[in-house]
Amino acid sequence: MDARAKRLGKHARRMFEKADQGKCSIYIPTIALAELGETCHRGRVTLALPFEEWVRTAFASGKYHDAALTAEIVCIAQGLYGIVERGDRLIAATAVALDLPLITRDPNIAEAAGVECIWA
Repeated sequence: MDARAKRLGKHARRMFEKADQGKCSIYIPTIALAELGETCHRGRVTLALPFEEWVRTAFASGKYHDAALTAEIVCIAQGLYGIVERGDRLIAATAVALDLPLITRDPNIAEAAGVECIWA
């Protein structure tokens, strides 16, 4: 998970370290994977492995899980239009649906969704 190390807040970095140690699991929304893939394609983020291999390796580890975009999540997002960007709204709705904290540097997104923010 090298791509995140330089940009993560202290608590967010600690959460990923705990996952890497098998002490917790992290659910990655499908929309976040799509955004990461596009960011890698544009050269703004470099992973230790090619994107597709990185994804397979992360999920095969048992420490990271795919949080699929479901109809339930889309319906929850309908109530989160205080979050302007569709991708952010769907990511926040995923946290709501799974009753999990949200790893984000924007506490307003987590607050609008009514979930805990993990970052700083």
